[in-house]
Amino acid sequence: MLTPGLVDRLSALKLHGMARALEDIHNSKASTDLDFEDRLTLMIDHEEAIRGNRSLKRRLEVAKLRFPTAAVEDVDFRHKRGLSRSSFLALARCDWIKSAYNLLLTGKTGLGKSWLACALGQRACREGLTVRYLRVPTVLDMMKAARGDGSAPRLVERLGKVQLLILDDFGIYPLDSDQRRDLMEIIEERAQRRSTIVTSQLDVRDWHRAFGDPTLADALLDRLVNSAYRLELDGESMRGDQRPPELST
Repeated sequence: MLTPGLVDRLSALKLHGMARALEDIHNSKASTDLDFEDRLTLMIDHEEAIRGNRSLKRRLEVAKLRFPTAAVEDVDFRHKRGLSRSSFLALARCDWIKSAYNLLLTGKTGLGKSWLACALGQRACREGLTVRYLRVPTVLDMMKAARGDGSAPRLVERLGKVQLLILDDFGIYPLDSDQRRDLMEIIEERAQRRSTIVTSQLDVRDWHRAFGDPTLADALLDRLVNSAYRLELDGESMRGDQRPPELST
């Protein structure tokens, strides 16, 4: 017999998973076959599952992934783009993030760099890690605004704490002196402490030229590249022919 008010008391303690599991156990015909420890284990398992799903939802909301449904289970290894199944699945274990290594994902447009980065970001969220996705032009605009209102140090500190920062589309636009400094500050804050994924259409050997300032480029690449894994994609675009149909007259 279910003690009156027990479910409400569990809910009041915010143990909603245990409360729901208790009701299910009570309504189950097989509940009489369970001893106390079995019932308690089921209730705790349900509570952990509820809390885990809630935490994952929050992490994904904070991550703001460009492709929120991207998942490592859906990666297409059949398309010829130089993506090694074994290397990518090793990255999907997220050990490199826990060890504060970086990942440089390069290749021409249409090869799925952003999607792959988001798939790794989603996996990191599922592993309980904090993630944030930002296009490089966006983060530089954020830094410019933060410089204006004096909040730049807090923004750099906040980005520095994210366990996996995804910087998408590096080198797509030329950088001015302020942007170079801002990007350097972000990378410096994270160097050897947190992991960063950088995607770019440019080969890594061209990043020095794209950054613009030789001195700052040396410093940034030293912090970013020397402790990084690389995925260098090459092949035909996966987007195919996306032209709209002919308009009828």
